[in-house]
Amino acid sequence: MNEVITKTDSTTNPGSMASSRVGDYTGILPSQKIQEMLSNGEIKTVLAKIDDDQVQPASIDLRLGDYAYPVDTSFLPGKGMRVLDKMKQLDDRFADFKIDLSNGAVLEKGRVYVIPLLKAINLRSEVAAFANPKSSTGRLDILTRLIADGATTFDQVGEGYKGELFIEVAPRSFSVVVKTGTRLNQLRFRRTRGEEAKPITAPEWKKLLDDGQIVDSSDHETNARSIKTGVLPFTVDLKGSGRDGEIIGYRSKKHVKRIDLERRDYDPLDFWEPIHVNKTSSLTLDPDEFYILMTKEAIAVPPEYAAEMLPYDTRAGEFRVHYAGFFDPGFGWNAKLNRAGSSRGVLEVRSHEVPFLLEHGQTVGWLRYERMAARPEILYGQDINSNYQGQSLKLAKQFM
Repeated sequence: MNEVITKTDSTTNPGSMASSRVGDYTGILPSQKIQEMLSNGEIKTVLAKIDDDQVQPASIDLRLGDYAYPVDTSFLPGKGMRVLDKMKQLDDRFADFKIDLSNGAVLEKGRVYVIPLLKAINLRSEVAAFANPKSSTGRLDILTRLIADGATTFDQVGEGYKGELFIEVAPRSFSVVVKTGTRLNQLRFRRTRGEEAKPITAPEWKKLLDDGQIVDSSDHETNARSIKTGVLPFTVDLKGSGRDGEIIGYRSKKHVKRIDLERRDYDPLDFWEPIHVNKTSSLTLDPDEFYILMTKEAIAVPPEYAAEMLPYDTRAGEFRVHYAGFFDPGFGWNAKLNRAGSSRGVLEVRSHEVPFLLEHGQTVGWLRYERMAARPEILYGQDINSNYQGQSLKLAKQFM
């Protein structure tokens, strides 16, 4: 049975953008709106009570259903086609080989699986939904993409969508153990019509940078001003503090044991090869190898904003630096000082086709900020048990 998310027209009166109340502003809906949907029965489950920590400042975690279906290829169903009907079209015996997840099962590295989620969704015309992997999912090199019936793109659900949701899962570096209820991705809701939220203006962006609310580096503030309002370039740290033997990254090992996603006690050295600082402060990325690195800058997302890494861009080089590209309101935020704290961005790096040389301080991506529909009542790292607040170089939570 499925959890059902229904978007209704019930909203509070429009108010100040600094208010935690949600009016009719466009933008990403905050935690209290998601909680309102839960309390009003707009999000329902007949299977089990939704866990409190499923609700994040600007998203809700999605849970795996009871069965995984191995498939030979990634696909999109296309207009007018249901996901299950497309799978039957590709293999009319696909249901004969489903994998029961109720007691846990292995998803093998190098295979592709489609798994129904414990959610169906029923959106009204002014709300769309977007998905992204959870941070731990990306740090384990698990490619996940949301699929909806009739979809022509991954990870997006258009306004007015009514139907089931599925997730494509492709472990790339490690085989993993999952079970019914495992959370690999999360869903955000964006109001697309209504009273327009005030865009981030150039003076406002300058003040956020001047006050250290976005990034801790004065040099980087200059770079951010030269790019585009609301867009923060970030660079890679391959130097650390410069101490001999310091670890500045990790490369995944091959031919290792499977990882049970419920565990939290794995020895990192059984799965990862440490990368140490070197005299050249550079690193050559080998094609098809997976690396965990971090940004040079400490990054923050003020409470009224959310941020997302821009998609892979060849202008930075033939590599990608993230799977989980969404930063919740409050990430890296020091509430006492009202500015950026010490949280670095962790980079999930893969080179494409050819080796690529990375050097310390090289720009590797861009973070785009947008205003929330309202300030969330809970913030990342302050009101919830966030695994990666205050992080420097940090692996997924499954490792000690």
